[in-house]
Amino acid sequence: KDDATGNLIMATKYGLIKKTPLSEFALIRKVGKIAIHLLENDELIGVEVSSGEDDILVASHEGKAIRFSEKDVREVGRTSQGVRSMKLGKDDYIVDMTIVKPNTQIVTISENGYGKRSNVEEYRLQSRGGMGVKAGVFNEKTGKLVALRQSVEEDDIMLIADNGVIIRTPIAQISSLSRVSQGVRVMKLRDDAKIVGVALAQKEEQP
Repeated sequence: KDDATGNLIMATKYGLIKKTPLSEFALIRKVGKIAIHLLENDELIGVEVSSGEDDILVASHEGKAIRFSEKDVREVGRTSQGVRSMKLGKDDYIVDMTIVKPNTQIVTISENGYGKRSNVEEYRLQSRGGMGVKAGVFNEKTGKLVALRQSVEEDDIMLIADNGVIIRTPIAQISSLSRVSQGVRVMKLRDDAKIVGVALAQKEEQP
C-alpha cells in the first residue's frame, strides 16, 4: 500500500545501517525495486520493519553489540547506502540486527555451539556509530559470535551446523546469564563443525 507507515531498516555486513520509509516500496513490480546501494564486497545481512520510535540492536562476529535509537538514522531513499551503525575492528563484521522489543531476552549463539540468554535491558542505549559493548565472552573454546536473536521463553531455537546437522531446543532450556558471560554448551559438534545458521520458531507442542 502507498499509505504504509513505518520504516524498513537494513543492516549490512560491513557496518552500514539504512532507514527508508515503507511507502517507498509501494507497488513493487515483478522486476523488483532497488532497496539499497551496496558498496563493493558488502552484503545485506538483516532487514526489519520499525515504527519510527524503535531502538536497533546490531552485533558483530567478534562479539560486540550496539543499541541505538532509529532516530539517530536519518531517512534516505531506496538507492542510498546508509550510515555507520558501529565501529568495526580489523576483520570484524556485522552478523545480526534486530528491532528491540520490551520484555524480551537476547540470545547469543557462538560458532562452537555455546549460548546464553540475557535481559534486553543489559544492552544499554548508546549513540549510533560507537564501539558498542561486549555481547559475551568469546574465545577459542566458544568460537566467535554467529547470531544474536531476540526471544521470549515460549520460543524454540534451531541451530544448524555446516556438516548438515540441526537441533531444535526450547529457549527456556538455555541458561539465563549476564550479558558479559561465556554461556553454556547448547549443541555438541563433531569433526570441527561450526554453527552457521540460527532460527527462532514457535514452541513445538509435544504429542
